[in-house]
Amino acid sequence: MRRRPKSEEPRIERAGAWLYEAHRARDRFAPLPADLAPGSVAEAYAVQSEYVGMRAASLGQVTGYKIALTTPAMRAMVGLKDPIAGDMLDETIRRHRSAAAASVRAADYVRLLVEFEIAVEMAEDLPAIGAPYDRKRVAQAVAAVMPALELADDRNADYSILPANPLMLIADNAWNEGAVLGDPVRDWKGVDLAAVRGVATINGQNEGEGHGRDVMGHPLDALAWIANNLASRGLGLWRGDVVITGSLVTTKYPKAGDRIRFEAGALGAVELQVK
Repeated sequence: MRRRPKSEEPRIERAGAWLYEAHRARDRFAPLPADLAPGSVAEAYAVQSEYVGMRAASLGQVTGYKIALTTPAMRAMVGLKDPIAGDMLDETIRRHRSAAAASVRAADYVRLLVEFEIAVEMAEDLPAIGAPYDRKRVAQAVAAVMPALELADDRNADYSILPANPLMLIADNAWNEGAVLGDPVRDWKGVDLAAVRGVATINGQNEGEGHGRDVMGHPLDALAWIANNLASRGLGLWRGDVVITGSLVTTKYPKAGDRIRFEAGALGAVELQVK
């Protein structure tokens, strides 16, 4: 069957392809052309799905999710009223084990960003039909909790343009490029996740601190939010999925040679070497 010319493809598909090509060309982050720009949150997530689907061919299926803009100040900065969700692809999720830090190459990103988070691994499914979910219900579905470093790439974005184009962050998958996960803590229910103190260091220097409660009041409230966000789109969380729940420390921009460490109290630590 003859493929339709790109000009005849549905607008959402063309928008996803435009984003995919912009990333492949390492173009600076920019709004979608006016004829492709999403006009609603629903359209923005549809574009995200198209873009992520194209990346999945080489990076594996969606096996995790991120939450961005978890504070009112961050949402006000980009002109959105609610947090946003992004997908994480299987090949972009790295597991750090105690013996050695995970590593990435700075050159593989236009501009690498790192954030410092509490991650959860799901023990059971949370399908759309079960929504709405609350903290108590999602807690029953958590297999393990661990510290994590989110990897992202803002492609040298001019942040001043975001308030005029807030849906672009959703469409561009919240800039996610994966995560580094620490050792999973399976006996986590005795840990007060809201009180967990996270400390970020780069090359041994303290770069910021935060607590689990800084993310939407409680990391499991953030997990319930993403379960409900997915359900609103007819999607679910599945056993084995990983969710990173939002950064406890402000975003950092590491460079080649930096060693990044995030200590999260009883949850242990996670490290990343940037080459």
